[in-house]
Amino acid sequence: MERSCILVGVPVQAGTGRRGCDMGPNAYRAAGLAEALADLGHGVVDRGNLAVTPSAVPAHPNPAIRNLAEVAAWTRHLADIAHAEAAEGVPIFLGGDHSLSAGTMTGLARRAREEGRELFVLWLDAHPDMHTLATTTSGNLHGVPMAYAAGIADFAPHLPAPPATLEPENVCQIGLRSVDPAEREALRRSGICVHDMRDVDEIGIAPLVRRFVERVVAADGIVHVSLDVDFLDPAIAPGVGTTVPGGATFREAHLAMEMLHDSGRVRSLDLVELNPFLDERGRTATLMVDLAASLFGRRVLDRPTPSF
Repeated sequence: MERSCILVGVPVQAGTGRRGCDMGPNAYRAAGLAEALADLGHGVVDRGNLAVTPSAVPAHPNPAIRNLAEVAAWTRHLADIAHAEAAEGVPIFLGGDHSLSAGTMTGLARRAREEGRELFVLWLDAHPDMHTLATTTSGNLHGVPMAYAAGIADFAPHLPAPPATLEPENVCQIGLRSVDPAEREALRRSGICVHDMRDVDEIGIAPLVRRFVERVVAADGIVHVSLDVDFLDPAIAPGVGTTVPGGATFREAHLAMEMLHDSGRVRSLDLVELNPFLDERGRTATLMVDLAASLFGRRVLDRPTPSF
């Protein structure tokens, strides 16, 4: 029996320096995510939007850090939610900023470990999010989730101990084009597979995704996709607070989703960094929903003509 898609709204904006990401979950709903998935034959369950109550955490000596207690609360709660929902269906986490992935990825890693499966992560983003609490200069904690989830640094006692961590060699990052020096060094030491936009330009998106999928299949693994709006070129996806020119095109992004669907290995998805306040008539939300539909089985010939 096919597993239902479980929509989980995560209205967190504590990890970013701009307001608006908390409206993301409802924007995905307004753009028709549930209907698109249902039209493809999937069962859809909407859990609504989550909420957390932050509790005190020890202060960190880095004075730039903001909203540490709130991010810690979201990380703890989402690790539990991801672990539970992955047993029931295919969770789709509607962000919210990318700090949410610290919780989702570690909760999913725990579920995969309990099932005896290898969890692979395809990270589609302009940024690697490999900062630690000590190295971040912006203080925006949407820049730390990969370092946290891959066990690159010890975040205790400021963030909760992860219930499980990713194997760095099982992580593939595609689309990078804005990497700070500290992150570059962390990536070099990590063992994470990295493909920046030059690789996409020179090699093409299809060979890069194909190599990743082949590794997953060889290990009989499962895939979590973490899709940041800024993976896309801002000319087609303006509704994000971290626009970086030179991102993926419409067809590059859709091809990646279509190939991942063909693999039959995707078990969970993050949709992050949508800021409806910065969007243009919902075009970014609509595009992200369209990409999710491709990931869950919409074919090129089935794509409806949008009206803006």
